[in-house]
Amino acid sequence: MRPRFDFTIHATDGKARTGTIAMRRGDIRTPAFMPVGTAATVKAVKPADVRAAGADILLGNTYHLMLRPGAERVARLGGLHRFMGWDRPILTDSGGYQVMSLSDLTTRSEDGVAFRSHIDGSRHMLSPERSMEIQRLLGSDIVMAFDELVPTTATREVQAAAMERSMRWARRSREGFDAGGEHAEGAALFGIQQGALDQELRKASADALLDIGFDGYAVGGLAVGEGQEAMFGVLDYAPGQLDAARPRYLMGVGKPDDIVGAVERGIDTFDCVLPTRSGRNGQAFTRNGPLNIRNARFAEDQGPVDPSCGCPTCAGWSRAYLHHLVRTGEILGAILMTEHNLWFYQALMADLRGAIGGGTLSAFADEFRARYAERDHG
Repeated sequence: MRPRFDFTIHATDGKARTGTIAMRRGDIRTPAFMPVGTAATVKAVKPADVRAAGADILLGNTYHLMLRPGAERVARLGGLHRFMGWDRPILTDSGGYQVMSLSDLTTRSEDGVAFRSHIDGSRHMLSPERSMEIQRLLGSDIVMAFDELVPTTATREVQAAAMERSMRWARRSREGFDAGGEHAEGAALFGIQQGALDQELRKASADALLDIGFDGYAVGGLAVGEGQEAMFGVLDYAPGQLDAARPRYLMGVGKPDDIVGAVERGIDTFDCVLPTRSGRNGQAFTRNGPLNIRNARFAEDQGPVDPSCGCPTCAGWSRAYLHHLVRTGEILGAILMTEHNLWFYQALMADLRGAIGGGTLSAFADEFRARYAERDHG
């Protein structure tokens, strides 16, 4: 029997760590990047191709799946893994961020958040207990606690109140998860640290989470417009406030240079829509910076997107062809561009793991930043 959840650190380099999260459905190599499968699909890419790119785990979205097709329906159809054809671990977010960013007419209370669907205006209530139930119905491997997010521009008083409520909800999430019977015996639960850009609030949040006890800990409330410098300022201390023996997950990050800097500061796992969304919109990531493949200068460029990339897109098609596909809105353009970006992100994570294991992370990170920033990004 494989372990329910076990995190082994293989090597460290400064604050950075490389290791393995072992779960029932497979191992997750860290640092890890989780492609986002919002509505039971990583957009434009088949699950087997996501795996071929190197992904060990996907992220599913509680809010979107509860609204369509519905968590109960997914459960009747055998759970999210069977439904979407992905047999490895899935992390599901709690739904809190989407409720507060997408829904109309939200009403927050100690019970939870009442809201109207952005799809059809139907009324719903999401609480810590309901979030745990939905994630259980989906069959999530890593369940996220339900929290309250407020903008980093909110007053400290508002930030403190939201953090304190989030910690009360974290305890209710823990209790709701633990009541999940067979699912709880095979899955893991992560708590989410809040506190915006305030070190004292972050410490109070971390202490509350550690008192409750979780399998892993997320740094939440970042990548919401505060900028890289402010985010790194928080990451200079926030991971160290959490349990060093547990995985640390930075939610919603991010750009390749964000990931490199966060790994240097001790983060183990990431998720972001950027590689898939950017691919659909004609942006390709390369070691020399992102390329806008729509640019006219690629119209007759017969080279690959990135000569150093080993992905099927770079092996089979030219910049000129991708330029044509994207400019004409062909579906294949979104498929090939997304595939390339997913390979780029997973190759970056593999290189980071190798650099940490070899004790060369600082040199790798400096070289990466220098190359990534030097291009004109046309």
